[in-house]
Amino acid sequence: MKNETQSGARRLLSLDVLRGLTVAGMILVNNGYGESFQMLRHSQWNGMTPCDLVFPFFLFIMGVSCYVSMSRRGFQSSPAMLRKVVRRTLLLFAIGLFINWFELAMKGTPLDLQHLRLWAVLQRIALCYLAVSLFALYAPHRYTLHTAAALLVAYTIIIICGNGYAEDASANILAQADRALFGYDHLYHKSPVDPEGLLGTISSVAHVLLGFYCGRLVTGGKWKEESGERKVESGERKVESVFCFATVCVFLGYLLSYGLPLNKRIWSPSYVLVTCGLCALLLALLYSEERRVKSEEFATVLPHNANTAAAANSSLFTLHSSLFRVFGMNALALYVASELLAIIFGHLGISDAIYGVLHAVIPWAKWASLAYALTFVAINYAIGYVLWKRKIFIKL
Repeated sequence: MKNETQSGARRLLSLDVLRGLTVAGMILVNNGYGESFQMLRHSQWNGMTPCDLVFPFFLFIMGVSCYVSMSRRGFQSSPAMLRKVVRRTLLLFAIGLFINWFELAMKGTPLDLQHLRLWAVLQRIALCYLAVSLFALYAPHRYTLHTAAALLVAYTIIIICGNGYAEDASANILAQADRALFGYDHLYHKSPVDPEGLLGTISSVAHVLLGFYCGRLVTGGKWKEESGERKVESGERKVESVFCFATVCVFLGYLLSYGLPLNKRIWSPSYVLVTCGLCALLLALLYSEERRVKSEEFATVLPHNANTAAAANSSLFTLHSSLFRVFGMNALALYVASELLAIIFGHLGISDAIYGVLHAVIPWAKWASLAYALTFVAINYAIGYVLWKRKIFIKL
């Protein structure tokens, strides 16, 4: 019997659902209008809100996906594989730059490249993907946690010695490094540091490596690197391993936060550990539910003699899997579409019109803002649903 990561085996449904949930969450928190609830706004500096979970969840999931996809090929490096990794990296970075440029174009200044922001979400994803893919292909995987720990220690030294927690750009080493390398006009200006700046990528790579390690746990794969053989653990053992990993990460992260507070803007080591642990916990819960219904096929079509309890569980899993897999199977395309639509809606006054209608019905500003965000998510879901029904899955 083939396992879930072998060629031709089914995808991890729980991973697709988690990816879709995360992308839907990213679209939701990025598209509030006016006065939003505090939980739907990023923390100003130290601290963490639910809004601060979505991007780190996506990076963690990318690490898990990297392990799952590359394990199907036995982590065999080749010129073709290396070209594929480099191509994806360049495309991700270029799409991120295009989104930043598109906003300039909608403002009527498409040639104002001296003010084009160089960094953003997709650019950080691109650099992390490149680093972890190269690690996956060329480094011994038994050193995954060692490498992640070394990166977090190195980054801790940088932010301690370089005053990385200072809310003053003139004193913060992260802001100063970006300004020296790229110039003030190419950076984000709504916080003391660019939240996707270069030095913060160090801890972000560690973040994705922790996801990569969790990918090994959730697939149950233990490689003997000298022989390429693979031992697959039982489903129960996989769930237990991921739960233990999640618990340790959350505990260590909150313990570390007493000296190094949680901070998304600088992607602090404590923030890495806590968000990785929370994402791993959610993945374990979803994978446990996936195991209860045995497979995607069982979750969709039950045997005639299935009992009522099994049918209820399966129906629940089918509901949320079909909803969030629409986002999860076209995660990148829908994220990019949401960013472009948000720019278009904002500059053409469509956002004002939609919010005006909603606020006329809902007099409370924060609830009207939430209704607008949910409406925007629904618009992107409709786009994703059309792609889903036509079996169009856009990948780089």
